[in-house]
Amino acid sequence: MKVLPRKEKELTVDLKNRLLKIDPATIGHWLQFGFMQSRIKAMLQNIKVVGSAFTVKTTSVDSVMVHKAVSLAEEGDVLVIDRNGDEKYACVGEIIVYTAKKKNLAGIIVDGPITDITSVRELDFPIYATGLSPVTTRLVGNTGEINTTIQCGGVTVEPGDTILADENGVLVLSKDIDIEEWLLKAEEKEAIEQIMKEKIDEGLPLASITKADQLLRENGIIR
Repeated sequence: MKVLPRKEKELTVDLKNRLLKIDPATIGHWLQFGFMQSRIKAMLQNIKVVGSAFTVKTTSVDSVMVHKAVSLAEEGDVLVIDRNGDEKYACVGEIIVYTAKKKNLAGIIVDGPITDITSVRELDFPIYATGLSPVTTRLVGNTGEINTTIQCGGVTVEPGDTILADENGVLVLSKDIDIEEWLLKAEEKEAIEQIMKEKIDEGLPLASITKADQLLRENGIIR
């Protein structure tokens, strides 16, 4: 069992506010890595998460480290939980979510099931998981790590990595990535899409606007 010192947050207030206006799918036009597998699903609708990863690793029936992690996490953190492949036991339920909301955490991501979904929905707190389970963990206290490198949804997550998530999925922006660079591209893309909508409203064909027709002609598919 290990509880390591927390890493310095990389996410500034300015970057957070700008990321809140961007969808992960927009960055997905260029960036092909860092996206969690689709089995990690939003448990609520109309949610958006931007925050710094606060990582937890715990196994099967033991949830002591989850209780400790939610106690240590700070406002704006995203609790990211590596369940080491367990799909039977739910380590997050109403009380964990209630605590996270009271502490103003940005969200919770679990590579495994959660429980108490009715209460969780009533709390209206952003949470992602692989599904639901009525079988819950217990306080054993012999396994787990906090603030360590983990795997979640097929992605390596380091403490302090930036999490950007919505209903479509979860993107992990590691500290090795120049977030400003990708953010500028995404902001430009969203501005272009607004112009495209205006042209569509004017009656122009989408294939003409995007130059899809031009590519089809160049490839000899249409004349």
